[in-house]
Amino acid sequence: MWPNNQVVGFQKLSIKGRALRLLAAREHSRAELEKKLLAHEEAPGELAQALDELQAKGFINEQRVVDSLIHRRAARLGTGRLRQELQAKGVSAEAMADAVQALRSTEVDRAREVWRKKFGEPAADAAGRARQMRFLASRGFGAEAIRRVVSGSDGD
Repeated sequence: MWPNNQVVGFQKLSIKGRALRLLAAREHSRAELEKKLLAHEEAPGELAQALDELQAKGFINEQRVVDSLIHRRAARLGTGRLRQELQAKGVSAEAMADAVQALRSTEVDRAREVWRKKFGEPAADAAGRARQMRFLASRGFGAEAIRRVVSGSDGD
């Protein structure tokens, strides 16, 4: 059984404490933290002040959010899908543009690897090729990358 002071301490966790707990699990953007912590704000401006302090101390860093997402997801997803995920996290347009530019150079290779793991061999007919193309499109790969991978035109 928990002593009363620990239970009270847990219930009275500050906004900054809650933010740090979330940041300990994974990188979060400022917009994500605002969305998650808004319900816990007791006084107007309390959340913004806490997030400003954390950002000033380097606990909230947009570039780390971008790098983390790309590191975790780029091997399985295309540039389009990664752009959507960055946008959902509230990443700035400049940081998103830089990340997308870097991802475009590896799009065909990443699409080929995803295709190889799922299918391994070229489709026997048009219906099979269409299924493979839909699969890659659902993962967010661009039309040109999909065409090159499914047709095998770029010579493995």
